[in-house]
Amino acid sequence: MSFQGKNYLIVGASSGIGLSIAETLLSNGANVFTASRTQPSISTSHFNWDASAPINEVFNNLPSTLDGLVYCPGTINLKPFNRLTIEDFQKDFQINVLGAISVIQANISRLKSSGNASVVLFSTVAVQTGMGFHASVATSKGAIEGLTRSLAAEYSSSKIRFNAIAPSLTDTPLAKMLLSSPEKIDASNKRHPLGRVGTSNDIAAVAKLLLSNDGSWITGQILHVDGGMGNLK
Repeated sequence: MSFQGKNYLIVGASSGIGLSIAETLLSNGANVFTASRTQPSISTSHFNWDASAPINEVFNNLPSTLDGLVYCPGTINLKPFNRLTIEDFQKDFQINVLGAISVIQANISRLKSSGNASVVLFSTVAVQTGMGFHASVATSKGAIEGLTRSLAAEYSSSKIRFNAIAPSLTDTPLAKMLLSSPEKIDASNKRHPLGRVGTSNDIAAVAKLLLSNDGSWITGQILHVDGGMGNLK
């Protein structure tokens, strides 16, 4: 599973899952480029980029070839449906979907140049498994699943693979309010058949497979990395 000398762009690598993926690739010899509002604590070539107002000219200085792209920005906006505004839906859609589309369009020629590129996007278990108060995030992440399959079909002849990971609750800064006390952590652990919430490293391990040559026959898939929550009782 060699990444030596290959080029990867990780969007949203300043913390959580994105940071773990960037660290994994760096430790395996990859050239890692990052893009986010905040520079990661690791040594990468970094571009300041905001999913809420994407300016894609910042990617002009990337190499002409990208072997992989990972889009990690996400939102957790959990409210009763009647308290969600149209602006809430628009904001979630911008960060989760339109931001991803913007980055992919800006770099599709670089991915084509690889001849064996992989794009990893992120959905959520709440798309497959209906959950109260998840209407906005499930709507935008459901669009990500449709985008993943559509682009996988469109770019298969260009040898670009598109897959999405659909985690359940993962212990990251984004989820800190949901895991802010021992009682909340215990309750969240018990909701998962495997008895615990996920970690960034759990998700990074799957992303590593999808980005590597070991995942070269996987495309158009939504991988449910959710401790069994999506399918088991």
